Amino acid sequence: MKLLLKLIYGSVRQGCLYVMSRPLFLVSIVAIPLLSAFLMLNLMNEGLANRVPAAIVDLDGSELSRTLAANLDAMQTTNVVITCSDFAEARDAVQRGEIIGFFLIPENFSSEAIAGRTPEISYYTNYAYIVPASLMYKGFKTISVLSNGALVKATLTSAGLPDGSVSALLQPIVADMHMISNPWTNYPIYMSNSFIPGILALMVMLVTVFSITDEIKRGTSPLWLDHNGGSIVVALIGRLAPQTLLFTLTGWIIQLSIFGWLDFPLHCHISIMMVAMLLLVLACQGFAVLICGITPNMRIALSICSLISVLAFSIGAFTIPVEDMYGWVGIVSYILPIRYYFLIYIDQALNGISLYYSRYYFIALLVFVLLSFIPLFNLKRMCRRPVYIP
Repeated sequence: MKLLLKLIYGSVRQGCLYVMSRPLFLVSIVAIPLLSAFLMLNLMNEGLANRVPAAIVDLDGSELSRTLAANLDAMQTTNVVITCSDFAEARDAVQRGEIIGFFLIPENFSSEAIAGRTPEISYYTNYAYIVPASLMYKGFKTISVLSNGALVKATLTSAGLPDGSVSALLQPIVADMHMISNPWTNYPIYMSNSFIPGILALMVMLVTVFSITDEIKRGTSPLWLDHNGGSIVVALIGRLAPQTLLFTLTGWIIQLSIFGWLDFPLHCHISIMMVAMLLLVLACQGFAVLICGITPNMRIALSICSLISVLAFSIGAFTIPVEDMYGWVGIVSYILPIRYYFLIYIDQALNGISLYYSRYYFIALLVFVLLSFIPLFNLKRMCRRPVYIP
């Protein structure tokens, strides 16, 4: 037992020297995640995007079309900065980046609507800017629906129905909405706590893969094993333990900044999210070790981890629910460690439900750590006989 502890101590000491020997490690472990967090939080410090620049193309020029234009400009999410004379002018404004989208009212809109000929309102958005374009699309759709209601109301009122009866017919049930967890519709509350840990998870996988396959690439892996008593487990513990500590401390700094300094919603004890961050780092390291055991080639292993980590931003259900994905894509989302951290954040920090209901997500992160033991025999064999394939 004493010999094992001595081997682990010596291996961890070597791991610390290995990390300190290359500034690239400190940049990848500390600087890049913190800088990414700063940029994302600073970029979205105002929360929900408001007053997105838009244009209106009014080919009708009636009182009704002017009312629609005024209502559109009065909305919180849109700001009508220019009025275009035709479709081509508005399209050019979108291509020049002056506006994100435009609302087109066709000719004879008012007369055809009153006559019951159902004229079509068109609106166009540039989805290269996904968040402001989505908000603008929502505003355009709201105005088009309201315009339909206004036409029906005007028709019924002209037929002699009182305003109270018309309102009851158009909206028999009034919805009283109360959004839980994020009533301000603040995008950073949702996105920062998914994308920033996602970037951290990416760096964990890349650094872990590089730390292991670098020995095989340089042909020093047999010596690395000999210095650790010939045990691949001791070698991995010594190599990864300092990185685990640094990555976890970096993650905790980000969490304390988000939940403490920026005062994001936190309906659980901060220690729960800190434990989740520790498990995320360990799970990503376990996943990276699994990849190294399957393919000890540095180039291939780094490519696989990069691809999986980048796809996690979409497949991990940050931007679209799993229920709306294709079946096989939804299944893939559950083999990503960051997915379970995200679910813990939703359940604990946002919704504040009992820790009992998140137990499976914590277990899932631990499973990734256990999976790293599966390919250790193959990884040890490759370390004993390193063959680097460029």
